[in-house]
Amino acid sequence: MVKIDNLMHQLEDIYDIKTVARGPIGKLPLTDNMLRKSPSGNLFGLSQNVGMGWNPNMLDGKQVLLLSTQGGLKDEDGHPLALGYHTGHWEVDILMKEAANEVSQHAGIPFAAYVSDPCDGRSQGTTGMFDSFPYRNDAATVYRRLIRSLPTRDAVLGIGTCDKGLPAMTIALASMQDLPTVVIPGGVTLPPLYGEDAGKVQTIGARYSNDELSLEEAAELGCMACATPGGGCQFLGTAATAQVVAEALGMTVPHAALAPSGQKVWKEMARQSSRAIIAMEEESISTKDIVTDDAIHNAMVVHASFGGSTNLLLHIPAIAHAAKCKIPSIEDWHRINKETPRLVSVLPNGPTPHPTIRAFLAGGVPEVMLHLRDLGLLREHVMTVTGHTLQENLDWWEQSERRQKMKQKLKEADQIDADEVIMSKEKAEQRGLTSTVTFPTGNIAPEGAVIKSTSIDPARLDENQVYYHKSEAKVFTSEASAIEAIKTKQIKKGDIMVLTGCGPLGTGMEETYQVTSALKHLSYGKYVTLITDARFSGVSTGACIGHVGPEGLAEGPIGKLQDGDIIEVRIDAKNLEGSLNFLGKPEQEVSPEEGAHVLASRPVNTAIKPSKHLPDDTRLWAALQKVSGGTWKGSVYDVDRIIEVLEAGEKALEDNRAAQPTR
Repeated sequence: MVKIDNLMHQLEDIYDIKTVARGPIGKLPLTDNMLRKSPSGNLFGLSQNVGMGWNPNMLDGKQVLLLSTQGGLKDEDGHPLALGYHTGHWEVDILMKEAANEVSQHAGIPFAAYVSDPCDGRSQGTTGMFDSFPYRNDAATVYRRLIRSLPTRDAVLGIGTCDKGLPAMTIALASMQDLPTVVIPGGVTLPPLYGEDAGKVQTIGARYSNDELSLEEAAELGCMACATPGGGCQFLGTAATAQVVAEALGMTVPHAALAPSGQKVWKEMARQSSRAIIAMEEESISTKDIVTDDAIHNAMVVHASFGGSTNLLLHIPAIAHAAKCKIPSIEDWHRINKETPRLVSVLPNGPTPHPTIRAFLAGGVPEVMLHLRDLGLLREHVMTVTGHTLQENLDWWEQSERRQKMKQKLKEADQIDADEVIMSKEKAEQRGLTSTVTFPTGNIAPEGAVIKSTSIDPARLDENQVYYHKSEAKVFTSEASAIEAIKTKQIKKGDIMVLTGCGPLGTGMEETYQVTSALKHLSYGKYVTLITDARFSGVSTGACIGHVGPEGLAEGPIGKLQDGDIIEVRIDAKNLEGSLNFLGKPEQEVSPEEGAHVLASRPVNTAIKPSKHLPDDTRLWAALQKVSGGTWKGSVYDVDRIIEVLEAGEKALEDNRAAQPTR
């Protein structure tokens, strides 16, 4: 044990302590009316402002609150003093400074506040994942509280990058209906010159365990994967898709999503955003003018055309709920995905594994929207944070110098033509790009399920673009046991894995990328189907079916499956239709209808139970979102519904007590 004297060893000058200070020099710009009418908080806020060093002669400007997901601590040269959780929030302080300086140059007063965010990659396979999805709701709540706690704010800029921080930010800003708000996406990290992207590199453990990678290879690949210190991962996972969706909603300046973190074009985007928020305030444009039912429609269409993460099926409804818009139904998602062609060839779905920086240089969201406009799929009259309609923004983009120079840079730097990354509908069809998401149903998933059908290995589809797999189930009740089975070679070519008890009530609806990434990058993985009530990382690929409802712990049929049960999976990747059925045992197969009766008569698997590591915070989140409509409503907090249920529960308890006989 270290002696206290050693801990307390200090230089003598620490005792040179001041007990009073002069205070800022000058006068607050107070008026008779302010002193008589203003709340004391507004007046004391001015004292706080000059106390922090702001010039008292510059207190009359518009107040712009900058919120961000900043994490970690750097010295003046940018070297780490304390690490953040991930690259996605490591450099957003630079965006904050650029945006703040621009606000100041326009005589505004910038304020800054922070709610950092977790990394889904860092928490994969750990109990940290139990906090991942619930964090989104908590962070959105804190962002809203921070906005309201600065009563004098005139506008809000929100800066975020990654899987939960950016959706939380977008949800919070969407709810600020009467304020001007702008989202500044945190951009992307670059791929390594040699090596693997940050998605594939997360499978080094599984590949090493299956003798498909050496120890030295694993160590070197792992070291190189995050090639630059800032930005979201290099693939179109949840982080990149959330950036794309924020821009598709009209909440960012044009061509903001997927910019390379730390570079000049990325910094200029922050300055453009500050100019936009100031103009919005001057022109009385607020968030309710931008985030509308039609904007939600556009976001869903752009999501489908990019082939984005299925996690946005959880986040877009939550954004709609926050903005008091119509919440998309499964039928809405199904219709839009049938109507909308996938046009973007990027990691992880390809067919060519371009990193997201190439999608940015190929024109990003506005380039994709030009194609969608030609197909008549967009609602172009919607307002955006530029103060112009989407139609006006796209007219500008089509003729812009920026568009041409970005494509030219892509050709010069990577020898890639822009239309190899973002394609026309005709070219995409020639290259074999299929629509994004299918929603299979059946006696295992009576409330529905999700599969990113565009990510199924083309070699596993027949001539009609149909994936068919019928086999005996291998049932797992925790992700840990499923990944152990893969690493110990218990999973074989042709298996159907069922992972149950991992929905909101069991694990906070954990992300099971450990399992899905292993199946993607193991040589036999494309011949294995995964069915789960959990969710997937945006970079997940393959025949992975998630969001199965009802979840196992809610007495869903998936929680009644047993080892050896016959499971039949059929996914039509062309027509976006699918089925997911239990067909009895090998010795006695039954029809899907008979199978439904068998499952109804079975008890829930006794091995399914909430994880013993599930935090009380997550248990509360799971209960609140369950009575609010569950995952298909975006796992939101429907306050009116929650209060209704609580009041009904209180009444039932009172009635029950009143009915008890007295002694």
